[in-house]
Amino acid sequence: MAIATRRSPAEKVKDSDAEWRDFVHTGPGTLAGRYLRMFWQPICRSRDLEPAQTKPVRVMGEDYTLYRGEGGTAHLTAFRCAHRGTQLSAAWVEGDHLRCYYHGWKYDATGQCVEQPGEAEPFCERIRIRSCPVQEHIGLIFAYLGEGEPPQLPRYPELEDAEGLLENWYEEWPCNYFNRLENAPDLTHVHFVHHQSGATIPYRIQAVETDYGMQTLTLRTPDQQEWTPGTHFQMPNTNFWVGNPKDPGETGPRIYIMWRVPVDDEHHMILGSQRVRVAGEAAERYLARRQEAEELQQRAPMAEVGSAVLAGKLKTKYIAESRWWDVNSVQDYVTLVGQGAIADREAEHLGQEDVGIVLLRSLYTRELRALAEGKALKPWARQPRPTR
Repeated sequence: MAIATRRSPAEKVKDSDAEWRDFVHTGPGTLAGRYLRMFWQPICRSRDLEPAQTKPVRVMGEDYTLYRGEGGTAHLTAFRCAHRGTQLSAAWVEGDHLRCYYHGWKYDATGQCVEQPGEAEPFCERIRIRSCPVQEHIGLIFAYLGEGEPPQLPRYPELEDAEGLLENWYEEWPCNYFNRLENAPDLTHVHFVHHQSGATIPYRIQAVETDYGMQTLTLRTPDQQEWTPGTHFQMPNTNFWVGNPKDPGETGPRIYIMWRVPVDDEHHMILGSQRVRVAGEAAERYLARRQEAEELQQRAPMAEVGSAVLAGKLKTKYIAESRWWDVNSVQDYVTLVGQGAIADREAEHLGQEDVGIVLLRSLYTRELRALAEGKALKPWARQPRPTR
């Protein structure tokens, strides 16, 4: 029997209850936004920010200026100059400082104004713009956007390993981040959306809370006695897993990690890292094929291909695989963007196959309620090294 999630008109819902269940809105002051800001979030690939380069970034409905000092250290400050509100990504970098393009006001990496060239009597000490902690790890730039001292940045030595190639990816999708999060524990969709994979429909699915988030398990047939481990999800917005090699020159499994970070309520970015076990001539051949795949992707971007499918101009079965991003990404794009920018969860009817989605929402609801009531939040651990 389906589990209907739409509330009847007679059902009374407290405003606070609705707030605890609002996972999708992450702007300043929202519960989900406050919660996500308590964790380090990746905001850019390291390779996309050169020394002395500035870059505007938008995260959870707020705009910032990301820049790399001449010495190579990345910094994150406010979006606008405190003087006349000019966008600081148009500024130029001097050492680890930013000098505004408009009137030359200069800021250090903490956001403190240190020069006001047009002022006979400078009042720099009274001017300070926002600055956020930044760290780099596994080829990604992470920022802490919350209040107070940041927690320790989780480390992933499995991806720091010097063996093989470390690759990073960045995508931006025109839908809410929670559309994508709910796809992680959804095991049934693989048989249909990714039909080329040969995956079967699980006979039964179980979802369990762990010290890092949640795990799904399956029974593939009615006769199966032992539950088979499925996917892992690391709270609040991370997947960490091991996959099969995809290239003939690979000497071991790939290790992946991926975050889904809100840009605003109707867009999110996906940043990830993977360790590919190739070396020597095999690595050179792999890099050449990857370059070719990237050039092909530039001619047919995933968003354009996915949009063509949603517009009825193309079918996913006609999209060829590639080694850099494959048809799975386009298929997920079609499915999740096709739910709408923000999925209408009040109109859905959940079934037994959706136990992972139900648990994910329950974890978020519990944590947001605790945050709203000033109670202790669960101290999520880093997921152990994944096996599969």
